[in-house]
Amino acid sequence: MSRTGKQPVASVSGVTVTIDGRTVSVKGPKGEMSIVLMDVVNAENGADGVVVTPANDTRFARAAWGTTRALIQNMVTGVSVGFEKKLAIQGVGYRAALQGKDLKLSLGFSHEVIYEAPKGITLTVPMPTEIIITGIDKQAVGQAAAEICAWRKPEPYKGKGVCYAGEFVFRKEGKKK
Repeated sequence: MSRTGKQPVASVSGVTVTIDGRTVSVKGPKGEMSIVLMDVVNAENGADGVVVTPANDTRFARAAWGTTRALIQNMVTGVSVGFEKKLAIQGVGYRAALQGKDLKLSLGFSHEVIYEAPKGITLTVPMPTEIIITGIDKQAVGQAAAEICAWRKPEPYKGKGVCYAGEFVFRKEGKKK
């Protein structure tokens, strides 16, 4: 039994969930998203919200049950509240700036890195060493954050690089004389 799948996706005020065959559409104040269900799960509107059930008793159906419920929950959260990731830049001369909708990063390379924001993703730079990524799709926000971090991962000796805000960077001891 899936502990996640058993729980219904609670209704949120201002968000409408429409189930049309195998397609679940969610519309809210921040936007609209939809997902096509796999053949091994079913979804229906219940009294408490959207209820996801497995179509059969196979191992794959039970695995897809909780995953599908989590995807629908993320869509409801995304169109009502949205998702946000914060990145921190550490290092002398390392900074970020917005260039239109694109992000311009100075990360110690001989050139500046230009990151084009994907569709549905909003980038903001409140300080030159802080980047905030927002959007309604949880996967897209996380992917954008991972792509920006991949340009210069924090190195273990000085801690210079791009990391998530609040992330612990494991530090190594340097050479001793």
